[in-house]
Amino acid sequence: MALKISNLSGGYGQTPVLHDVDFSVADGRVVGLIGLNGAGKSTTIKHIIGLLQPRSGKIELNGKTLAQDERAYRQAIAYVPETPVLYPDLTLREHLELTMMAYSLDKDQAWATLQPMLKKFRLDTKLDWFPDNFSKGMKQKVMIAAAFMTNAQLYIIDEPFTGLDPVAVHDLLDLVAAKKAAGASVLMSTHVLATAQDNADSFVLLKDGRVRAEGTLDQLRVTMQMPAASLDDMYMAITREGQSE
Repeated sequence: MALKISNLSGGYGQTPVLHDVDFSVADGRVVGLIGLNGAGKSTTIKHIIGLLQPRSGKIELNGKTLAQDERAYRQAIAYVPETPVLYPDLTLREHLELTMMAYSLDKDQAWATLQPMLKKFRLDTKLDWFPDNFSKGMKQKVMIAAAFMTNAQLYIIDEPFTGLDPVAVHDLLDLVAAKKAAGASVLMSTHVLATAQDNADSFVLLKDGRVRAEGTLDQLRVTMQMPAASLDDMYMAITREGQSE
């Protein structure tokens, strides 16, 4: 089991956002993290990557917590945030080399992995460009390339399709499929439900900081008592819960 979250509660300051969240992401699986804005998706991710500390509960990656082995824990995760985070004074080449150092990668092997990816994203001729020269979509591609060049066990991608054109979305999904085939795990938070339904093996539906339902599409249909429903149908049903109360 790559990622296991047990009874996780936490949030910002004195305000709890997550309440006893339980779910796992197995090796070689793609899990869609689904929910309304404010449901707790980003807060969950921030706890996993160590930006927030749990009030209670446990987060384990390959059986170890962040406190037990911080370096190994962090190097086992590759993260693509919703909003690209780039250093204005570093070129694309320098961003990629910084990632290689952070993950203790062999530079020759890393560049060999990167070359087809950079060509696919049309970044191969832009290695000496600075972030100010990139569009939002290009910045997102930089983040994707930096993450997927690693040998992480868990890839966390938060709203990864924002700013990407349809060709780039297809290319990203190919990268996800390749990592899955190699035995890595992917946790994907997205509002693009049709794409999630087509590409994720299972789903975690969050509502108000709690897991409302978890499992494969068929398991969600049983939990939600909605036979033959799409992921979009179930998402809309969750949003309407309690509105007539």
